[in-house]
Amino acid sequence: MRLERSAAPGRGRLSVLGLLPVQAALMAGVGLMLTGPLADQWPVSAEDAVNRGLAAHRGGPLTAFSEWLSLLAGTQSIIALTVLAVAAMLAFSSGRWVREAVFLATAVAAQSAVFLLVTLVVERSRPHVPQLDAAPPTSSFPSGHVGASVALFGGLAVLVALRVPGERRRLRQALVTALLLVPLLVACSRLYRGMHHPSDVMGGLLNGACTLLVVTHALLLPARPRPAALPAALPAAVPAARHAPHHGATRRAVVVRHPHGCGPELAERVRNVLCRHGYTDQTWTTTAAEHPAGDLVERIADEDTALVVVCGGDGTVRACADTLAGTGIPLVVVPCGTGNLLARNLRLPSDPVAALEAALSGRTARIDVGRVRADGLAAARFTVMAGAGFDAATVGDASARLKERLGWPAYVLSAARHLRDPRMRLSIRLDGGPVRERRARMVVIGNVGSLQGGLPLLPDARPDSGRLDVVLLDPRGVRGWLAAAKHLAARMLPGGPVPGPDGANGTVAGGALEYFSAVRVDIRFARAQPRELDGDVIGAGTRLSAEVEPGALRIWLPPRTPEDGAGNAGHAEPVTHTVGG
Repeated sequence: MRLERSAAPGRGRLSVLGLLPVQAALMAGVGLMLTGPLADQWPVSAEDAVNRGLAAHRGGPLTAFSEWLSLLAGTQSIIALTVLAVAAMLAFSSGRWVREAVFLATAVAAQSAVFLLVTLVVERSRPHVPQLDAAPPTSSFPSGHVGASVALFGGLAVLVALRVPGERRRLRQALVTALLLVPLLVACSRLYRGMHHPSDVMGGLLNGACTLLVVTHALLLPARPRPAALPAALPAAVPAARHAPHHGATRRAVVVRHPHGCGPELAERVRNVLCRHGYTDQTWTTTAAEHPAGDLVERIADEDTALVVVCGGDGTVRACADTLAGTGIPLVVVPCGTGNLLARNLRLPSDPVAALEAALSGRTARIDVGRVRADGLAAARFTVMAGAGFDAATVGDASARLKERLGWPAYVLSAARHLRDPRMRLSIRLDGGPVRERRARMVVIGNVGSLQGGLPLLPDARPDSGRLDVVLLDPRGVRGWLAAAKHLAARMLPGGPVPGPDGANGTVAGGALEYFSAVRVDIRFARAQPRELDGDVIGAGTRLSAEVEPGALRIWLPPRTPEDGAGNAGHAEPVTHTVGG
């Protein structure tokens, strides 16, 4: 039986904000396509004619009106209007509109952040016509004025639509219409004044609208229960109470510490928490590049170890899980890395100390691990995902300096650089069945399903299903990337697509998402491809095989909540289904 739990409304909703870096990467990909392979293709090639036609018919009151609109959507005006609107909501609502004020400020700030990230990657010159405004030192794509006006005036429209009482329907409709008209007029003014290409203002409208969608979902919409991939508890024969510390008892814990993720101050806090829970006999070991699990093997060989605590990211957890799988020694994850995907999928708190407290107050469970074999690699295990192609190239090319400063959003800039990488030719075989020939940009084998921000890359994956889930991502062109992103993001929204009884997930226009589920997966590539395990690059190769080890790893999880319920058992036979075709 699988356990499913509803995410806490606050933390679950806020996690949707993690889609903003994904949005930035997709917007950057669109910009790179417009300035690259699509630059000489219709309709992009016809944009100059549109700009020249508008420039030839300037004059009269339209010029003055367009100037006023450009001033209205300028940086200083947007900031001033946002501050005034937020102050008014806080001052005149007696504190009842705090959430609404935070929503509006977040929408405007998030749109600006995405805009700036995109302009760091995309360099597009202004139209070759006389320009009526001073050109800011940023790329023409996307339009910052248009995106900012969508965030501010569109955000106000959202607040009016959601908060104005139903009995004032006509007033509400009039206000929403007027507010939504402003960004459209700003877009026209930017074209008229020769500041942007048509695709630039379309990009601004898209950027602002997507930001509003994400921030509205995170901060305004009511929370709804949604399934989470929590593993089943241990059988009744091994009750959790048996593993709980008792007053006066001394238990031995081995702590594996990544020196960069877990500094001295955090290490001391971890030490104190363990002591409070009865683990006063502690042995610490530090990881290194050549010893990703430290001296864990030696530390657990001679002593009776009651617990292993891993203070690090997914790579450190993977190395320790490789050692602990099958031993029965329970593991606690203290998330201190860049992605922390296993901790996120197991619904552990993002704060390291809070995660440790929650786990030690909870229960033990068993989760699966995947065992990988590949050319040029000794047999290894993973707890999250193994992959090849686009995702592995992104991981390998991410700047270590940016990861240290920004965390996992550093991968977004790396992803933008690999959006145009060539497709892979591969063959895939499930549980010894027939060989399937495919082309794809990315292949991921997952033990869990969600990426940062809760993005459900493998929506059916569960860490206790006794199976591995696979996705082949092969979007074709800009439309394919956008459609695939829209399909994945839609799963996070109320009423989004859910798997049907036959496993179908719907259709993605212009691209393809193809899913598989099996106990053993064998993949061969026509040419060597970059590969990764739980965020660690393992080098390029032509083969990647993975087999599940059911329930091989014992792990501590937070206490059950009243919302926990029973799920269904995993698939008994290999299942394949295609999205897009």
